[in-house]
Amino acid sequence: MQADSLGNAAADRAADKATRRLIPFLLLMYVLAFLDRANVGFAKQALHDVVGISDAAFAFGASIFFIAYVLLEVPSNLALHKVGARIWMCRIMVTWGLVSAATMFVRGPTSFQVLRFVLGACEAGFFPGVILYLTYWFPDARRAKAMGLFYFGAPLAFMFGAPLSGYLLRFDGMLGLHGYQWMFLLEGLAATAVGVWAYFYLDDKPADATWLDTGEKRALSATLEAEDAAKVSHGPHGFGATLANRTVLYFGFVFFLIQMGVSVVVFYLPTFIGKLLGTGPNALVGFVVAIPWACALIATYAVPKAAGRAGRLTLFGCSSLAVAAVAMFASAGGSPLVSVIALCLAVAGLWAVQPIFWTMLTNCLGGMAAVSGVAMVNTIGNIGNFVSPNVKTWADASFGSNVAGLILLSGIVLLGSLLFVGARRSVRPSRLAKSGAAV
Repeated sequence: MQADSLGNAAADRAADKATRRLIPFLLLMYVLAFLDRANVGFAKQALHDVVGISDAAFAFGASIFFIAYVLLEVPSNLALHKVGARIWMCRIMVTWGLVSAATMFVRGPTSFQVLRFVLGACEAGFFPGVILYLTYWFPDARRAKAMGLFYFGAPLAFMFGAPLSGYLLRFDGMLGLHGYQWMFLLEGLAATAVGVWAYFYLDDKPADATWLDTGEKRALSATLEAEDAAKVSHGPHGFGATLANRTVLYFGFVFFLIQMGVSVVVFYLPTFIGKLLGTGPNALVGFVVAIPWACALIATYAVPKAAGRAGRLTLFGCSSLAVAAVAMFASAGGSPLVSVIALCLAVAGLWAVQPIFWTMLTNCLGGMAAVSGVAMVNTIGNIGNFVSPNVKTWADASFGSNVAGLILLSGIVLLGSLLFVGARRSVRPSRLAKSGAAV
């Protein structure tokens, strides 16, 4: 008993050290990933005015990113598992940063859409790779907290990145470049620099970490291996079985619906706020856009923490999506003040649910099932990111209203809320009991 207590204490110390060392760096990477993916929203008007890209061409270009992304996510996770996170994360960030910077050279719809497709191919696997990487370092009881802290990345990207993107647009004319060109150039090169840093900073597994002592390495590795063995014994086995597993497919469909809502927020929030304020993209719009993301930051910390304490992951996840759906609907027809408040609730709900979602999934997948299953779920979900902008454009054009798409997507998010309840039934209680997960 005393030996077990000492081992648990050493594993806890190791997890604490991993939190302090790895999470801030992973956060930085996530901030840059979201910045380079979503800054195109700030360039939308400029690309229309300067390059002549229509709304339909922009929507297709914004969404084609996810075609390449979803095709390569599973292979990317397999590569990360084989060569290690240090090398693979460096490769992802360096290539996506260079391609994002190259977006400054677009000359029309074709070059814009080609670069967006290549950007999706370069960034493919980053997010599921980090989710998988967290399973290499954090036991089930500690992973929900780590997941929630990592999810701070998106709100932080928009709290600080949105004003930054808006500010960089003011560089218009400097050295003969447009403001949007400066934005793509500087933010893309920042990702490349951090990618090089990742090669020297990250460690693949606890056994490789020089900042853990021998006892901490041994205890953390033993805990993780024991949990992984339990999951493998009760979950799907092998690559093919995982991709066809009912639990994986169900979680994938729920995440698809979640991402339908997320996508419309990420790509159109700056434009929507600009219309509410009666202005185009500028620093003021950037600061107002940051308000909903500040709310998301608070919700991403508070809601998963409360869900874990109450032992009601399903209830809190379902409620978060329901609030987001109602708020999206309310934002479509209210005054500017009501719309901004509603958008704050929508963004908060859409982000608070995601750490809960991934905690439920990773607590029941182990071994190769975790490698391929996490990537498969994220692949299915990201199809929603491709579909959503095109659905919005179609609905707005068909009904002659710039809020028709938002109303339709609010109904889709509400469906996701209802189906989130089924996620509990799709995971066998025995599996969750083995991993100590609350549902």
